[in-house]
Amino acid sequence: MNKNELIAAMAEQAGLSKKDAEKALKAFTDVVAEELKKDGKVQLVGFGTFEVSNRAARDGRNPQSGEVMKIPASKAPKFKAGKALKDMINA
Repeated sequence: MNKNELIAAMAEQAGLSKKDAEKALKAFTDVVAEELKKDGKVQLVGFGTFEVSNRAARDGRNPQSGEVMKIPASKAPKFKAGKALKDMINA
């Protein structure tokens, strides 16, 4: 499912226009991104949690030359599915 298909499905499910569904999706992604940028987390009970994962600096290898290189520390967004979502998928 791509973004346009998601917007269409949201509009149909919620009885909204596609334009309103698109605004709602944009607002949701913007709010989640801003919270993660502040190292916060967004927890949706029954669905899951969006949070930031810290990756430590480490040594890596260039696969072409075998040369050792430093990989700097970084942050990455992470989603952890909630129990209700897992149960729904596995039912």
